[in-house]
Amino acid sequence: MIRTRIIGTGSYLPEQVVSNREVGASLGIDPAAVFRLTGIQERRRAAASQASSDLAAEAARPALAAAGISASDLEAIVLSTTSPDTVFPATACHVQRMLGCSTIPAFDVAASCSGFLYGLSMADAMIRSGQVKTCLVVAAEVKSRSIDPADGDTALLFGDGAGAVVLQGEPDSDQLGRGLLGLRLRSDGAQHGLISIPAGGSRRPTTLETVEAKGHTLRMSGAPLFRLAVKRLEQAIREIVKEFGIDMHDIAQLVLHQANGRILDQLTKRLGVSPERVCSVIGRYGNTSSASLPIALDSVARSGKVLPHDIVLLGSFGGGVTWGAGLVRW
Repeated sequence: MIRTRIIGTGSYLPEQVVSNREVGASLGIDPAAVFRLTGIQERRRAAASQASSDLAAEAARPALAAAGISASDLEAIVLSTTSPDTVFPATACHVQRMLGCSTIPAFDVAASCSGFLYGLSMADAMIRSGQVKTCLVVAAEVKSRSIDPADGDTALLFGDGAGAVVLQGEPDSDQLGRGLLGLRLRSDGAQHGLISIPAGGSRRPTTLETVEAKGHTLRMSGAPLFRLAVKRLEQAIREIVKEFGIDMHDIAQLVLHQANGRILDQLTKRLGVSPERVCSVIGRYGNTSSASLPIALDSVARSGKVLPHDIVLLGSFGGGVTWGAGLVRW
């Protein structure tokens, strides 16, 4: 039996820092109030010359270095984004070109903020089925290009960034083997209207009217989405730890989607875990959509907060709506 291991992590955040003063100015909200509402102090913004593939490639390079392999060793690339370079080709193909890989499969996954977990699950399945041995999973988002500065529900939250992991299949020698223990994914399309970009697809093609109506900007129903995110994530986390017979106190780090500081606080309290065991990078980077989980994971991996054989819990919630949870023995 093959088990999938994370053998390297990486992340990339653009250089431009956007303060609470800047995002709050057009909304008449002072910096302290922005922090109180979101838990965010600053976020990053991609340069005009940067697209999602540029950020993804930059995140992939330190992940490959940490794994001790080169891009030529990769056998597949799975990329999560809802801010692709183009409708097609896939942004993953641009990353393949930038890294100089051979003719390996490269494709995108679009599951909003849960996209990294969805991509991780697909890569895990390819590895365990024997299709590939080594795979890059990367999430990259340039959300700043689809934000309306006058929309308080979104303008305060979102930033740009990318995170990556390198996965490799290894023989599973015993129950204490290191690697992905399990990933459980969920969705509820009936709630699709809670967060979306309404126009630009085949249902509402781009027209002068859709542009003037700001139909190509991200729209979110903040309060109901908040409540649903907390409910679904708590449920998913409790279900997966019960399924694998793991006590919450045995988890070294909870690495969750960095949606909003208040969501992280709520989950910390509901799950009864100490704040020190819940990774939080949202204050520095804001909500980077599907990239937020692997960015946070890279932060944890490089901080020394997890040791070999520690249990790490992954969790995310996003548009669709989609959500999921996973367990990793580090």
